[in-house]
Amino acid sequence: MIDKRLFKFPGITPRVILIAILMVIQAIMIIIQARALAIAVVNLWELKALSTIVVPTTVFAVSFLARHFITVIQNRVFYPFVEQTSGKMREQLMAKLFRLGPSVVEKNGTGNMVTMALEGIDKVQTYLMLIIIKIMDMGITPWLILIYIAFMQWKEALFLLVIYPVIILFMIILGLAAQSKADTQYEGYQRLSNNFVDTLRGLGTLKQLGLSKRYAGNVYQVSEDYRKQTMSVLRIAMTSTFALDFFTTLSVAVVAVFLGFDLMDGKILLLPALTILTLAPDYFLPVRNFASDYHATLNGKNALQAVLDVLELPEMTDREQISELDWQPDSQLQLNNVSMTYDGADAATLKHISFGVKGYQKIGIIGASGSGKSTLINLIGGFLSPDQSDAIQLNGQTLPHLSQTGWQHNSIYIPQSPYLFHASLRENISFYQPDASQADILNACDKAGLTDWLATLPDGLATMIGEGSRGVSGGQAQRIALARAFLDEKRHVLLFDEPTAHLDIETEAALKEDILPLLDNRLVFFATHRLHWINQMDYVLVMDHGELVEQGTPEQLAAHNGPYTKLRAEMGGLHALS
Repeated sequence: MIDKRLFKFPGITPRVILIAILMVIQAIMIIIQARALAIAVVNLWELKALSTIVVPTTVFAVSFLARHFITVIQNRVFYPFVEQTSGKMREQLMAKLFRLGPSVVEKNGTGNMVTMALEGIDKVQTYLMLIIIKIMDMGITPWLILIYIAFMQWKEALFLLVIYPVIILFMIILGLAAQSKADTQYEGYQRLSNNFVDTLRGLGTLKQLGLSKRYAGNVYQVSEDYRKQTMSVLRIAMTSTFALDFFTTLSVAVVAVFLGFDLMDGKILLLPALTILTLAPDYFLPVRNFASDYHATLNGKNALQAVLDVLELPEMTDREQISELDWQPDSQLQLNNVSMTYDGADAATLKHISFGVKGYQKIGIIGASGSGKSTLINLIGGFLSPDQSDAIQLNGQTLPHLSQTGWQHNSIYIPQSPYLFHASLRENISFYQPDASQADILNACDKAGLTDWLATLPDGLATMIGEGSRGVSGGQAQRIALARAFLDEKRHVLLFDEPTAHLDIETEAALKEDILPLLDNRLVFFATHRLHWINQMDYVLVMDHGELVEQGTPEQLAAHNGPYTKLRAEMGGLHALS
């Protein structure tokens, strides 16, 4: 039930020890409370003066309040730690995802990652808050009560000792069934999240194709599957709770029957009998409390395991071999027989890639969908690591990968759908240069073709965009990404991953006029399946099924009937734009 990695969290051990001490004190308060209540009731039963119950009633009240006050102290002691730990875990998860790059997000699904970082961490917080306190309660309170009962009446203590593991065993059986259902439910939740995000992203395309209503059925089916999985888990949870309540109540009743026979036979006095009967429900209370929160801890455990699995993913080492870099006309990058295999894949995605670049060149990367263009861009950007540790050379230095601080600080990555933060237009444009002046930002906007659109905004650069704010079109989003690049002139390496793939031909033609000036005096890697861009490239890499099947200048490739000319013929009019 407890993930062992939980105890690796900084600062958890002293807090667990403190919780254990508080649990011991609380258990003692429970015993004192039961004893004082029994004394008061016995004195009343024996018709003694009311003054004889003042002291035991006062002791009962004090111990009762102390018992519940300790619960408050436990929560007050543990909650700040849980809140701080879950907050740090969210920060570590986001930082880890940034270091791992987009490939991990693509592999696990955007919806899954978003859910994990938001609701998943909230479930982890609930899990941490419940599991430690509940487990410590189960591990301390019943046994102190049992020891106390054993000193008064060993037979009842023996019965309670025997029945307790039977109830635990029954809980384990139902718990395993609930665990299996909860795992399935969590997988369904991840699938629902990914499906929902993918649907939102493709909603415009679906509406254009007239498929939005048809696809709504798919969304409904995934949601319905998740509902059924949730209800299945709840059925088991409710069954286990009912069964536990039944067995514990029955056990207390059996104890009461034994005590009744012993009272009639004169084997036990009323005071210890009443004390035992008062303590019996508290003996089972920790396990009942744990069972009532079992479903919440299952969800939290699944979320914790998912988060920790991501945090434990191996990262690229030696990131500081090149801590500073300024790409210049004499700088060189060489890839020698590079292959790259995704984790868990049977075959390499990139196979034996070899090419070299020098200075300010515009390198086009072309190929059909699935040919490996984006993977190559991600490898060049340092988001992926090659299988070999000595296949990349940067300015003559052999590197295991390009996830180097200097290389990435000198690069700008422009994907198909640039991410717009929930912030002002100014903050989005100055993403790489937060201290940029107003004049520089406006100049970058002008170069990116945003001036006319900016003039229509009442709040200008202060306009809020991104999630929940003003929406922007695909072309406007790409222009904002271009403005980021124009603003930061110190970054001399540009990585384009099919930046116009989702744009119509008119928008692309207008955007192309603004992109071309950005390519001057920079090293550019431009992955695209729109062949009209190749006319502006100095060198072309032709990809097919992860292999570099042809390379050279556009003129050289067009001079003979190779993969480039065949690809150009297959794609027909896509190269018509000049």
